[in-house]
Amino acid sequence: MGFEARDKCAVFGVFAPGRDVSRITYYSLFALQHRGQESSGIAVSTERHVMVYKDMGLVQQVFNEDLLTMIRGDAAIGHNRYSTMGRSAKVNAQPLIFQDTDDPARSFAITHNGNLVNTWELVRDLAGMGVSQETTSDTEAFGLLIRRYFSDMSFDAALREALKRVRGAYSLVILTSNGLYAIRDPDGIRPLALGSFEGGYVVASESAAFPLVGGKFVRDIEPGEVLRIDRSGLHSERFAEGHIHTCLFEFFYFCRPDSLLRGKETYSMRVEMGRQLVREGNIDADIVIPVPDSGMPAGIGYADESGLPYHEALVKNRYVGRTFIEPLQAQRKLGVWMKLNPLREVIEGKRVVLVDDSVVRGNTSLQMVKMLRKVGAREVHMRLSSPPIKFPCHYGIDFGTYEELIAAGRSIEEISEVIGADTLQYLSLEGVIKATGFPFDEFCLACFNNERPIPISEQMKVGKFILEEEQG
Repeated sequence: MGFEARDKCAVFGVFAPGRDVSRITYYSLFALQHRGQESSGIAVSTERHVMVYKDMGLVQQVFNEDLLTMIRGDAAIGHNRYSTMGRSAKVNAQPLIFQDTDDPARSFAITHNGNLVNTWELVRDLAGMGVSQETTSDTEAFGLLIRRYFSDMSFDAALREALKRVRGAYSLVILTSNGLYAIRDPDGIRPLALGSFEGGYVVASESAAFPLVGGKFVRDIEPGEVLRIDRSGLHSERFAEGHIHTCLFEFFYFCRPDSLLRGKETYSMRVEMGRQLVREGNIDADIVIPVPDSGMPAGIGYADESGLPYHEALVKNRYVGRTFIEPLQAQRKLGVWMKLNPLREVIEGKRVVLVDDSVVRGNTSLQMVKMLRKVGAREVHMRLSSPPIKFPCHYGIDFGTYEELIAAGRSIEEISEVIGADTLQYLSLEGVIKATGFPFDEFCLACFNNERPIPISEQMKVGKFILEEEQG
């Protein structure tokens, strides 16, 4: 059985007896669609049972009025997925449900954003207990571990025991017949926020999910915290000592501009990243053009600091998904031409500063530079509001090997030549962190400097994960 590391995902949960929790979850997943576009699912619970519905596709493709009317309960969790561990298939779509056929009230469901780094150990331990997996998901391994312990103890105790065994980046939302659990790994790599609204509480990967359902941001779930929400309110417990190492990618790429990261609006930090780019190295040019939508806040900051005119001269087709999270390489290349159209009258004859948040594989940037030159750009100067991404992630982002990263083993000049730009400038690691306003040591910077808050196995270092089938 083979495993591949990819992904980011969206998780959501609501505890609100008497409210339409399935519809609340649907709208919140819609607000979090940018974090995963392969599959979507919702699980709901009552005091008697837990049930789930999920399928491949976008939120509005998976759910309809009839389904939302059918799946009702006191609490719900939801998930948008782009495959982390395991192939893109319905069997791996989340939430994953762990049924107890003898007592449906003991069933539970799990959603997960992140990547466990010791899945292989967990699977072998489970095999030693006589438990085998049905999917290729690291989330299932964690759930099976909980269920194994749950057979001998309370759910809270089983969860604590299972958490002792797992390592990696994880923001988890778990649904039982009695309540909702929100859990964040001890390094706080992936975000997870708590919100409140009349009649209940919500948790989500991003606070941008809250306003759409009348919710307000309360606070972040702390690293190493288990937050249980039930009819008696909020119950917080620490299962490990917490250290903040938030993924820097969240600040310049993943999160919506209107989301709060550690209580600060992402948009303002991205605008400051654009300003910082100019402070680190200005260029003589005519106009600033952002890559929509990812480069727009930094583009505004760059234009404001440099004094150059700002033009949204790449028109986006809003019905085409972000190319970075398309599952196949061929789709990524095609997607660039499908989703952007340049304005010739704005670009022709101009020296263009093209601002984006990052270059990962380089395919998108190469095609955009070609596009600008095709409509008459005299010069194209690429400016990026992030440092060079040189190392695989392994904590839940869609690149797992050095071969996928254009900056791995290349100089800035070589990268510029590959993408066809006249010049290329990255924002320094110090510059992007300065723009956030948070201390340097409170970020996970593994993909930039290979300094990992959580050690990874030798199998993960080479980017290919093979689990030998146990015999007998």
